[in-house]
Amino acid sequence: MKAFSMTDIGAKRKTNQDCVYCEENAVGSFPNLFIVADGMGGHNAGDCASRSCIDCVVEQMKKSDKKTPVSCMEEAISYANERIYQMAQENVELEGMGTTFVGATIMDDCLYVANIGDSRLYVVDDKEIRQITEDHSLVEAMIRNGEIERREARFHPNKNIITRAVGTTRQVEADFFEVGLKSGDIILMCSDGLSNMMDDEDMMYIIRRYCEDMEAAGKRLVEKANECGGKDNISLILIQV
Repeated sequence: MKAFSMTDIGAKRKTNQDCVYCEENAVGSFPNLFIVADGMGGHNAGDCASRSCIDCVVEQMKKSDKKTPVSCMEEAISYANERIYQMAQENVELEGMGTTFVGATIMDDCLYVANIGDSRLYVVDDKEIRQITEDHSLVEAMIRNGEIERREARFHPNKNIITRAVGTTRQVEADFFEVGLKSGDIILMCSDGLSNMMDDEDMMYIIRRYCEDMEAAGKRLVEKANECGGKDNISLILIQV
């Protein structure tokens, strides 16, 4: 396995509220752990939320005695949610803060994924790019209800409104996915600062072009997102199985 992570402020923002965690070695009972979190909130609240989320999840996973990947992730996310929510209640400057979360671990030939919000995980092979996670966003709900077409979503004025986040309510529910992997698959995890700037096919083209070098692929993806406007912070993790 080869992995590369990167976060970039983008072309328009004054601060970076994204946070990434990329560990190819064991974290608690997990043989590896990868997380992308995209914070939201005024002043430094978004940065605090994303950073605290990752710190809390990693802390809890290291001491968890849960037996399955899903139960371990679920426990860690719940702990992070409680901590961030409490911090926001105790400090007016952090009021309303929250963060997206997409986390993954690879065990043998299986990928276990947890998702809250609109940060994404894709699997890329030599034929296609597949979005594994489902966005918890207003626009995604509009697509499901037949109000807009999927091709309209990336440019919709409400595309940044998310319907589920870590830390904004007392309890939060994550979606979980289990994906079989094969040799040569490449996993892309990213904040919406990447996926909102590029079509999935453009991301796949760059990843396949630089498939022998995850660092070169990651840097080119960030560069391309900035060329396309760079309207938000851009964060990604690339993992080659």
